[in-house]
Formats: sequence, C-alpha cells, structure tokens
Amino acid sequence: MFIDGRKVPDGTVVETGLAIIGAGAAGISIARELAGTGISVTLIESGGFDFDPETQDLYEGESVGVDYPLTSSRLRYFGGTTNHWGGWCRPLEPIDFEARDWVAYSGWPVTRAELDPFYERAREVCQIRSPAFDDASAWEEGGKPMPLAGGEVETRFFLYSPPTRFGKKYRPDIERAKNVSCYLHSNVTEIVPTENGAEVERIDIETLSGVRFSVKPKVCVLAAGGIENARMLLLSNSVEKAGLGNRNGIVGRFFMEHPHIPSPATFLVTDRALVAEWYRTYTRMTTPAGNVVIRGCLMFAPEYLRRTRRLGTVITFSPVRPVMAVPEAVPAGASDEERTAAERRAAEDEMFRGVLQLARSTNSSTAPSGEIGWRIGVGCASEQEPNPASRITLSHEKDALGLPRTKLDWRLKKSDADSLRGNLEAVARAFGGWGEGRVQVLFPERDEWTEAEGWGNHHLGTTRMAADPERGVVDADCRVHGMSNLFVAGSSLFTTGATVNPTLTLVALALRLSDHLKRRFAQSAAVE
Repeated sequence: MFIDGRKVPDGTVVETGLAIIGAGAAGISIARELAGTGISVTLIESGGFDFDPETQDLYEGESVGVDYPLTSSRLRYFGGTTNHWGGWCRPLEPIDFEARDWVAYSGWPVTRAELDPFYERAREVCQIRSPAFDDASAWEEGGKPMPLAGGEVETRFFLYSPPTRFGKKYRPDIERAKNVSCYLHSNVTEIVPTENGAEVERIDIETLSGVRFSVKPKVCVLAAGGIENARMLLLSNSVEKAGLGNRNGIVGRFFMEHPHIPSPATFLVTDRALVAEWYRTYTRMTTPAGNVVIRGCLMFAPEYLRRTRRLGTVITFSPVRPVMAVPEAVPAGASDEERTAAERRAAEDEMFRGVLQLARSTNSSTAPSGEIGWRIGVGCASEQEPNPASRITLSHEKDALGLPRTKLDWRLKKSDADSLRGNLEAVARAFGGWGEGRVQVLFPERDEWTEAEGWGNHHLGTTRMAADPERGVVDADCRVHGMSNLFVAGSSLFTTGATVNPTLTLVALALRLSDHLKRRFAQSAAVE
C-alpha cells in the first residue's frame, strides 16, 4: 500500500514493527523480503514515483575536497539511484573482505564465503540470468581470453542487470503486500532515540508542504544511500550531540569512491581478432536461462596484490581502431577539423608502427596487411585505501526543511595513484610477455592526487562495518554499535571499497540483513 505523506493528518503517530528509511535498492529489497510475514513494515520515501526538482534539491550540499557532484550522482524518488543505474554487476573478491596488512583499516567482519548464498539471491533480484562471473568457458562463443603472461593479470567478467529499475519492477510487490505501507513525499528529519541513546524511540517526518508526523518502530533500518545514511545519523543529534552511532567519531568518515581514469595507457595488439568481442563492447550471449549481457575486463590475481602490496584495479576496453602500415590519405575536400584528426592519427600510427612491426616479426603468425595492428581504448577504475580524513559532515547551509546540508571532503592519497600506476606496469609486462601486444603507460607518477578525472558515482564506507566500535559504525549484523534496534543498509556499510560496482553487494547485504531481522522478530514473538 502507498500513502501520500502530504495527506497524513498533522501529528499522526504510526506504530509499526519495522521502519525502513529509504526506498532504493536496499530498502525495497528488505521490504520485499518481509512482505507477507506477520511483521508490519513501514517504508519511508522522501520522493514520489517521479523525479521532482524540489525534492532532489534536498541532496544539494558542499564539496570541499575533490570536486564532486552531490546531486547528479543520486536520485531522490521511489527506486532511488537505481532509476539511472547502469546495471554493472560483479561480486567483490574474497581478498576484498580480508584484513590486508598493507591496507590501513581493512578487514570486514564478514567473509566472501558467508556472503556467497546472498550473492546468489541478489543475482535473481537484479535479474541476472547466469552465475558465470569468472567462467570464461561459458562465453567461448564470443571469443577466448587473451593468454597474458606472468599470472599477475586475469580476465574476469561483469554481468549486466537489464538494468533493474527497482521502483518500477518491484512497485507492484510493495503495493500488493498487505503488511507493507510505503509513505511517499515523507522526509525523515531525525531518528530520535530514548534518553539514554540506546534504542530508537521514534522517527520524525516532515513533508515539503509542512505536514509533520512520526513513526514509532520496534526496529529501524536506515537505507537512504551511501551519503545520506551518514548525514541522517549526524542530523539525529537531539540526544546524542555528535549524532547517533557516533560516540567514537566514525560516522561520515572513510568516504570512498572508485576513481575512473580514462586513457591511462596506450594498448596495442597485432590483430583485433586476438581481443574477444566481449572485451571490446557489451556482448549479448545466450544461456539456457535466457540472454545475458557480459563484459570482459582485466583484474589482478590475489597473489600478485599480496606480493606487491597493492590495491585492486579494474581495466576495461572500448572500441578499437586500426594502426595503418601506410598513413591514411586525407580525402580531398576534407575540413580543417577532419584534416587535423587525420594528421593526429598518422602521427600516432608512425609512433606505434615500429612497436607493432617488431611484435609481428618476432611473435605473430598473422600476415601484415594494410592494418599492422590495433589500438584499444582503455579505462581504469581503482580501489582507494580507506582514509578517515575523507568524510561527510554537516554544512552551515540549510535545506528547505531547515536541516543542515551535506558537506563532503573527498580525499585521494598518493598511495592510491602509486598503486594504479604499478598495476598498469604489471599489465604492460603481461602484454609484453604474451608477445602480441604492447602497453605504453601514460598515467604519471604523482606527488599528490588532488582531483579525480572521473568516478563511478559509488558512495562507500561512511557507516562502515567493523567488529570494533572504535573502527566502525555497525557490527557484522549491520546493527549500529551501542544501539539495540537501529540497523543500516546500503553501500555505506563497505569496510573497503574494492574495485567493482557496489549494487550487487549492497543487495546481498540487504538480503542477509532481512534474514537476521526475520529471526529477530521470530525470537521476540516466541518470548512474548
């Protein structure tokens, strides 16, 4: 059932078993899991069913570190950011969950093995029809992996969600569920705890039209996104002056992203056919369960990362262009722009020709033709080391509800850049050892890294998981340290950022939390 919060009588108190703040991927997944149970569920969403500029403006704020967009990277209406999600899906690697002595603050309180069954369920929620994230043999129809030398660099796969628009796909499930009520156009202004700060007493809500009401839950889940989760805890400061869950000053810290670096290196191969179709573009493959869209990428063997003490990187390829044995002729009547582009390509080809000719003469069985080789477009997405100085705080500026806006200070470290450059050099070794390719590393050595060339719009780590309350905001069950009935869901839970897109993992964590909540309510009912 859906309820317009603007039509709720002022001062209403809604009593419920479970309150979920935020109807994005995590919040909707939890609500669906509890649909049809005997637990009353109240799902609270700031927006309606469509984009609204006034509601979206509540996401505005300050960016005082690396310049970063606080509004365009998020959407504040039913379905959340899945309304413009690209659908890239892949689980985190086992090493991502480990405590790595070369990565400060690493080590999740859960393992990949513990999360594996939830990844399977998350795959179904995200409408992915195959589990073959690492099985190259499943995709031989589209080609075979490049036999790169050295064992440091490996081919792995992203599988794509359609992408699932959670707000549209699962709206009927929420509407049909008799035990689920979703309040739209309803903005949480504070999660109010009891006097000792040990549990949630109520949730205060206000609409942009001025209606105020509250929800009194037995259990509360905060699922408002990787940035807004931290802001909401910091805003909830009427009892705990530093904000809920923030007695150790961790809330909002450790903000992480995936810096995206376009064209960090020049990749050359002697023949385009050596690079499988699924490396170069989104490729639709047929499986017994239906069509699957895949994309091959390069990642790094865990043994290599341990030995070199580096962070992870994902390298993706893009459409290629030939390197010509003879410079292309500039067509008669070409414009100045076309002539300049042709001259640039000719200069590049002259530089690459000798390298490719050497590779052909010593390694390749392919006969030279007008095309002596191929240049591949490439991009990198990198892991960041968790950094407590990279953080979300509250701004002095206020939003339309009178609440302090978000202030983000995103930091990038020199060690993040050093790790990326080292990984590119490892790829260069792998291509050189293979013999059919060469790599020229263009990413510079940096004394500091003060701005990003791109990012994944992935907001990670601001309410991180940790067994020790001095190192994290929530425990292994996603419960806020020091509080009995407040839980957090979403990418803000990530202890480390890894390198891949977070949606599949945050859905898996939400499903795991759902099972925990079902057990909790069952135990409570048994005691009563």
